[in-house]
Amino acid sequence: MEPGLLGIIVLSVMILMLSLGIPIAFTLCSITTVGVLATWGPSGLYLLFNTAYAESTSFLLLAVPLFIFMANQLKFSGMGDDLYEMVYRWMGNLSGGLAIGTVVICAIFAAMAGISSVATISMGLIALPSMLSRGYDKNLAVGSISAGGALGILIPPSIIMILYGAMTEVSVGKLFIGGIIPGFLLCLVFIGYIVVRTLFNRNLAPPVAERYSFREKLMVLKSVFPPIFLVLLVLGVIYFGICTPTEASAVGAFGAIVCAALQKKLTWKNLKESLWSTTKLTSMVFWLIIGANAFAHFLAFTEIQGLIKDGVLALDVSRWMILIAIQGIYFLLGMFLDPAGILMLTTPLFVPIIIELGFDPLWFGILFTLNMEMAYVTPPFGFNLFIMKSIVPPEIKMADIYRSIIPFVLLQALTLVLIMIFPALATWLPNLMIGG
Repeated sequence: MEPGLLGIIVLSVMILMLSLGIPIAFTLCSITTVGVLATWGPSGLYLLFNTAYAESTSFLLLAVPLFIFMANQLKFSGMGDDLYEMVYRWMGNLSGGLAIGTVVICAIFAAMAGISSVATISMGLIALPSMLSRGYDKNLAVGSISAGGALGILIPPSIIMILYGAMTEVSVGKLFIGGIIPGFLLCLVFIGYIVVRTLFNRNLAPPVAERYSFREKLMVLKSVFPPIFLVLLVLGVIYFGICTPTEASAVGAFGAIVCAALQKKLTWKNLKESLWSTTKLTSMVFWLIIGANAFAHFLAFTEIQGLIKDGVLALDVSRWMILIAIQGIYFLLGMFLDPAGILMLTTPLFVPIIIELGFDPLWFGILFTLNMEMAYVTPPFGFNLFIMKSIVPPEIKMADIYRSIIPFVLLQALTLVLIMIFPALATWLPNLMIGG
């Protein structure tokens, strides 16, 4: 069989299996196994074994379980309660202050965790009841938590960025630093939206009645120092070339343990739950990585990547139109698939095209990550939306959660456009790095 025809058949079968709801990791592994057996016979299975061994022993990917463990330790440390108390005392008397503070806390958690679920779950359990009980509009409250939690994959450290770097050989350290300005820009855009909206309609987010003295406000600031110090430590050692991202992940994991100990939450039960949660999530991620890499190697044999690249490059359109079309495809895929799965499926196809068109793969990686942040909150299958559904009171329906996120998705799209127009927002800091 001609390699090109084989590639078309493989992609068609993959789309069919995904449409049937088969998990991406097992779809990729099974298609690759059947394809390898049909092409090279049993001896070709060494492709799967070699891929599994190479990816499982990758020094770069060692950062994945360490950052996941770091996130889980922070989840059990009780830090969210302390941070929210700080926000409540300092910003509660402002219209929309609790929603603004919630976004700020989500950004802090994002800079410590690397995944979106930590901030979404923590703020959903802590901030949402507080805002609803004080008369906040349910759409504003739910939307700010869902969108704020999604910052976890854009503000470094980010598991998605680690996987993108591993797939494309782009420096993970530079990806991390490149995500700082876009991440905090998006945070400011969310805050600006809340400020403007509550300015014109104060009934959406009335100020709280409680008042605190300046001394009482100062007392809660101590809760901010451990997380801020941990963020600066992890990003600082990467930026100044002291540690690689993998080494920095070990620093962050140890720092998270120290934070939990300072909060008197470093118990055997919490540690056991952190380790078990880390094991489950890491296993899922590595199955995706193994399946995707084996599938990419097999696709290379089928020559389908080259056919797609040549076909796209032959189009008589601007390279910017191709870039916009790719972002549109990412957005549509994000409505139905997991971001890690989208990364594994599309990176071998799209990144060679981007490089051939003369775009910076580092900048494209930031665009991709921001697009995947949108995927976490885009109906109908946004991951954060289902997390929120498991937390919200019964009177808040799934339709309410969908409506709550629409303005924030539009703000994410606006930020994506800004970074496309001004690439320096993503590339300026990485170009100043001392280390790679």
